Amino acid sequence: MSLTKYPMTVAGELALREELERLKKVDRPRIVQAIAEAREHGDLKENAEYHAAREQQGFCEGRIQEIEAKLSNAQVIDVKTIPHSGKVIFGTTVDLINVETDEAITYTIVGEDEASIKLNKISVTSPIARALIGKEEGDVAVVRAPGGEIEYEIDSVKHI
Repeated sequence: MSLTKYPMTVAGELALREELERLKKVDRPRIVQAIAEAREHGDLKENAEYHAAREQQGFCEGRIQEIEAKLSNAQVIDVKTIPHSGKVIFGTTVDLINVETDEAITYTIVGEDEASIKLNKISVTSPIARALIGKEEGDVAVVRAPGGEIEYEIDSVKHI
């Protein structure tokens, strides 16, 4: 049994709990109903609806188990309750400036399940987050990327 703690923000925990609720109360009953209807169509060996529904059931049950395991080992971190030290920590939002190009970018450091590059939310385990953690406003963080090293100056650190 793994004792891995999954760091997540309050919003990340809420999103997982909402997904779990939907899987158990909406998706699971719908899939059970689809399996029952497919069984009524006769021969299960050649019944595509039955096999598709059973496959969906497997995915649904697997995701339920995965979410339950993560929630049971969740380390929910509410960044708003942590005294603002100006340091980059889990849950903070960081404004960065690429030293070479002067491009500005903002990232929020979140748990793995919450990461979304479209929303500028990066996983705490990502190379950028690892380079930023512990640094302060004005520091330069060196990120080792596949295309070489990128230097970012930390413009501001916010506890949102």
